[in-house]
Amino acid sequence: MENLLVTWDRFVRGKRHKTDVMRYEARLSYNLVKLHGLLDTRTYEHGAYSAFNISDPKPRNIHKATVQDRLLHHLMYKELYPYFEARFIYDSYSCRINKGTHRALDRLKYFADRVSKNNTRTCYILKCDIKKFFASIDHELLMVIMKRHIEDPELHWLINQVVKSFHTTHSEIGLPLGNLTSQLLVNIYMHEFDMFMKQELQVKYYIRYADDFAILSDNKGYLETLLPKMELFLNTKLKLRLHEHKVYIKTYATGVDFLGWVHFPYHRQIRTTTKRKIFTQLKGYPKRETIGSYRGLLEHGDTYTIQKMLGLKE
Repeated sequence: MENLLVTWDRFVRGKRHKTDVMRYEARLSYNLVKLHGLLDTRTYEHGAYSAFNISDPKPRNIHKATVQDRLLHHLMYKELYPYFEARFIYDSYSCRINKGTHRALDRLKYFADRVSKNNTRTCYILKCDIKKFFASIDHELLMVIMKRHIEDPELHWLINQVVKSFHTTHSEIGLPLGNLTSQLLVNIYMHEFDMFMKQELQVKYYIRYADDFAILSDNKGYLETLLPKMELFLNTKLKLRLHEHKVYIKTYATGVDFLGWVHFPYHRQIRTTTKRKIFTQLKGYPKRETIGSYRGLLEHGDTYTIQKMLGLKE
């Protein structure tokens, strides 16, 4: 119960004005005792999801769980994250404390500068993306991976309840984009690939953010030999496939699109689709939070002209 109360305090931050959260909090003691009892007797069953679409900038289908289930997701994340965080490779940047998009962007530049010897030689970048990433996670394989790390059968049961609560068009496949646990579970799933890249293939300049990853080298032929090995591992070991239209090798000098920015040796430009979204969102009378969010985003690249057009710069 004490752990549930601590988790509730974390979960409710910034959400107290939400109708479903207010309704749950109105009977907080009863609801927490109920959840504790369901977990203690192993009678907990994950509820249904409500679905909605967002554009980020491409359309995405988000699935939102009930307050009780989301509270449980936070509890599981709090308990599991420290264990796996200590095991993830350094250059995995998605949904990790002190990592994130901006650290990944800076790391890519650091790698490119090293490979190109400060832009005195050609740096090639193999950029890859996994097709329908969240929708392709295999439940059975995920649980096999989890059991290699965790011995506790009670925890196996609980993780399985959350994993099997959602599937895409095929049963036993797919994780919902809206779950906090999904972010951790896909990192655990892809950690298998990270270890293959670092230990089996011994790739030095490799960086991954969720299903986007890049390998840098001064040898284009070397990158071309890596591609079939990576595809074979993803297909056979993780049941994932590379996106046929989002795999390419480019030189750093001609610009490489990674995590919403196009990277060059001496500057970084925001992706055209992201730029259009910003102009759309800032039309009329946008919220102060929206302006602040985009101003913060634009500070991480060469965007003076765009900021001036939007009235964010004098």
